[in-house]
Amino acid sequence: MALLEVNHIEKHFGSTRVLEDIGFTLEKGEVVAIIGSSGSGKTTLLRCLNFLETPDQGQIILNDEVLFDAEDPATLDKKEVRKKRLHFGLVFQNFNLFPQYTALENVMLAKELLAKEKPDYKENRKEIHQQIEAQAKGLLCRMGLEDRMYNYPQQLSGGQQQRVSIARALAMDPDILCFDEPTSALDPELTGEVLKVIKELKDTGSTMIVVTHEMEFARHVADKIIFMADGIIEEVGTPEEVFEHPKSAKTCAFLQKSTEI
Repeated sequence: MALLEVNHIEKHFGSTRVLEDIGFTLEKGEVVAIIGSSGSGKTTLLRCLNFLETPDQGQIILNDEVLFDAEDPATLDKKEVRKKRLHFGLVFQNFNLFPQYTALENVMLAKELLAKEKPDYKENRKEIHQQIEAQAKGLLCRMGLEDRMYNYPQQLSGGQQQRVSIARALAMDPDILCFDEPTSALDPELTGEVLKVIKELKDTGSTMIVVTHEMEFARHVADKIIFMADGIIEEVGTPEEVFEHPKSAKTCAFLQKSTEI
């Protein structure tokens, strides 16, 4: 049984169809790379999976639980949607760190806000805070940022900021990590350090969906490639199938253009 099932997802903005009949599955521990030109719908798909956008049609099923069904209003309850977001950790293109908080505070913030909603928080505040802090420090060490925990975002390089945002996503213990062009805002020399972290996450069994323009990374790290064009999934396959033996003319044209850049 697949960890994630995406069935017939559609998203329209007015008369513009951004996503049409999107469907795929994701196994536990699998890495899916989504590639395609700008405007092909990749980021919108990630935002639908993270409940930052509401699809107009389709289903999202995780661990055999229906998280979203466009025909079932009960799955659209705002309080429930907040809980469902916890299944997915999203790492943005532009880091989206809070500038007024240190790296450590950025990683701890969401989990502390969630802890405050629990009935036993007041009586166990100190212990809960210590647990969250210990976890956050451990994640920052894992990201190679043990000497940058108390720095503010503006004191960090772009690569360091993106690693903080990865640690922040991991802090919520998501079932699936989603990356939206995680290196697009980075200088070329900083790209490698972020891609290395993502590869290390794969090696430890993390389940990931990575929207990326880094073709070599997709080829060597992903288990499955999804190529999107004009809001549809044009081609799906292993890296070897998609990169070495593409079936779609649009895939061929995209890959040829990518190698020319």
